[in-house]
Amino acid sequence: MPAHSSRKPYRVGRSRTGLGLFATKPIKKGAVIIRYLGPLLDARNKKHDAVNNKYLFELDGRWTIDGSVRKNIARYINHACKPNAEPEAKPRKRKVYIHAIKNIKAGEEINYNYGREYFKEYLKPKGCKCQACAVKNKK
Repeated sequence: MPAHSSRKPYRVGRSRTGLGLFATKPIKKGAVIIRYLGPLLDARNKKHDAVNNKYLFELDGRWTIDGSVRKNIARYINHACKPNAEPEAKPRKRKVYIHAIKNIKAGEEINYNYGREYFKEYLKPKGCKCQACAVKNKK
């Protein structure tokens, strides 16, 4: 296993849904964990409007971040119906930060709710595989 930077409170690792982002040390509620990175796409640009991948993060009706770039480690954060983090979009600055909404323990997967639209289009047809749904489906 690769060495982890002591500055970053996360690492990419195996998750129940593929790859995920995991805390390497405790993260306090309210702390900024990571920034969602990528080039900005303008919906008014036909070439940009044609981009289609699962790492698009819509800031507003015009601007979207294409998070498919390799330097965007935040793209490994998976969906959860009962998340421990949430994105905070700053459309005017054209940035998105992921921050903890609960205390996160070392080793715990970092996740947030992708929203109703994404859930209906991508997750519901295959079935949600987050921890909360896995527990619910076992019952």
